[in-house]
Amino acid sequence: MSSSAIDIILLGRTYSVACPAGQEAALRSVAHKLEQQLVSLKNRASHLSREDLVMMAALNIGHELSEEKQKNQEYMQQMDQRIRLMQRTLEQALVERSRKDV
Repeated sequence: MSSSAIDIILLGRTYSVACPAGQEAALRSVAHKLEQQLVSLKNRASHLSREDLVMMAALNIGHELSEEKQKNQEYMQQMDQRIRLMQRTLEQALVERSRKDV
């Protein structure tokens, strides 16, 4: 898969970022979310340097990702439990049916 560079603007600076073909919209969406985080942080803490703003945004986004991973893990555990319950229910129904057939 080939890639091309797209321009992303964050806090008034343009960055040329390599992007796999077909992923441009996703990268722009992520860049837009990052820009929103940076602007929000800058408005709340104008004394922070650009580097500090980026670090704070990275921590915020990392925290969001961690929370989503935890939710996903909990969801997967719930689905595993439901699948096991369905398997037991089906096995019981098959056993009962085989007893009736005899």
